[in-house]
Amino acid sequence: MGTLISWTRNDYNQPGELPKPKRIPDNVFMTPDKPASPPAAFTPRGRAFDPRLLEGPIPRSLFLLAVPIMGGNILQIAYQLVDAFWVGRLGAAAVAAVSVSMPMMFLMMSIGMGFTIAGSTLIAQYVGAGNRGMVDHVAGQTMLTVVAVSLALGLFGFVVAPYLLQLMEVAPEVYRGALGFLRVQFLSLPLAFAYFCFQSQMRGVGQVTVPLYLIAASVFINFILDPIFIFWLGWGVMGAALATMVSQFVSAVAAIALLSSGRFGIQLKIRELRPDFAFILRAFNLGYPAAIEGSARGLGVTVMMFLITSFGTVTTAAYGVGGNVLQFVVIPAMGFSMATSTLVGQNIGAGNVPRAEAVARLAALITFGALSAFGLFALAFANHIAAFFVPHDKAVIHEASVFIRTVSWSFGFIGVQFALMGVLRASGNMFAAMVISMVSQWMLTFPLAFVLSHRAHMGAHGIWWAFPVANVITAVISAVWFSRGDWKKRRIIETPREAEEEDVNEQVMV
Repeated sequence: MGTLISWTRNDYNQPGELPKPKRIPDNVFMTPDKPASPPAAFTPRGRAFDPRLLEGPIPRSLFLLAVPIMGGNILQIAYQLVDAFWVGRLGAAAVAAVSVSMPMMFLMMSIGMGFTIAGSTLIAQYVGAGNRGMVDHVAGQTMLTVVAVSLALGLFGFVVAPYLLQLMEVAPEVYRGALGFLRVQFLSLPLAFAYFCFQSQMRGVGQVTVPLYLIAASVFINFILDPIFIFWLGWGVMGAALATMVSQFVSAVAAIALLSSGRFGIQLKIRELRPDFAFILRAFNLGYPAAIEGSARGLGVTVMMFLITSFGTVTTAAYGVGGNVLQFVVIPAMGFSMATSTLVGQNIGAGNVPRAEAVARLAALITFGALSAFGLFALAFANHIAAFFVPHDKAVIHEASVFIRTVSWSFGFIGVQFALMGVLRASGNMFAAMVISMVSQWMLTFPLAFVLSHRAHMGAHGIWWAFPVANVITAVISAVWFSRGDWKKRRIIETPREAEEEDVNEQVMV
């Protein structure tokens, strides 16, 4: 059996095989600075791995993770909401400048999150298998890879930003603000990626409250700096991006410090940051479909923006307002999906597939009900919601409220889709999740938007209707794929039960 990977010899012999976990026969929930002892001797505070996630009532385990993750993700969108609130006071051109930049940044973030998904999946399964050594190793290699990728993407984006805006035929009154905002955002990518990596790793080990506190502090800093940078210093739209950059810097530094401390289930050590190319290659083979999925989704949003900008500044600003509302749906749905992925991954790593399946079904039911209720609220108060973001532009308020009313009834189906795709990723079935996402974006949403807006002569309203139709169909596809059960057969690490069977076989052979 293999042990923790050395730097001089990394021999993963079988194609697609990831390093097998080191066995910890006595206590699988031990902390690095304490001797092995029964799991019951530990209290929730300071514990590396939380055994409550692998046993007991499933609703309790799910909400232990879901509530802090959803809170953290809601706070995460507060970056954009705070910016939107202050930038909205500058007028429609300023709002459009931020709206134009959002799809490109979503594309960049999607690429980074695609790489972190493979790491968090492996971490969750190694936690379930009780292998602390491989948890630390995966964390170090993931952080190294993600930061390196973000540096390359940030420099590339800074250079090509003006050409992208020209390609999108952005209106002259929007161009200058969009360029400044976009370039600062590209330079901030390493900071954002470092925090996302920290968040996903904490999620993998089940420590979800720490990122919540960190992002709350960061949003508070952004809220204080935004009016100073935008109005007092007179930096306008670019000031909003600079305020976000400063707050992200604080988050990234704090995240690295917490990982290095080893207090929360992962210890980021210098030796774990030395490139292990054999492991990186194997993890890449696991995670590249997630990166392609995120990139395709982000590119689809960018292409959609090309279509939207052709209808003018009012439609573009309305889409920006509606996009902020959609974030209140997508980000909580992603939060519940992440909680589901952690629980499913840890239970698969522990060899408890029936419990993993029960988690998935409950998560899909909860997200459908909760987001459907929010959809009814958005439907009833669409005008008020739109006016919150752009209080002085009646044309934008009207068009944004039409968008919100058109899409809101399908919010529950977004929840089902995200919950079930989280199960596929947690089991290592990244390819299936990639296919579903690409079908949703490239075979449903964008083609429908183009046909309805241009061929059916529905204009911007045709674009709005493409979203709910695609949401329903994608949810159905996800449910069918989940029901087939292929995700249960995928193995990316050796479970404790499999290790025990191999021990028995070895003893019989001797």
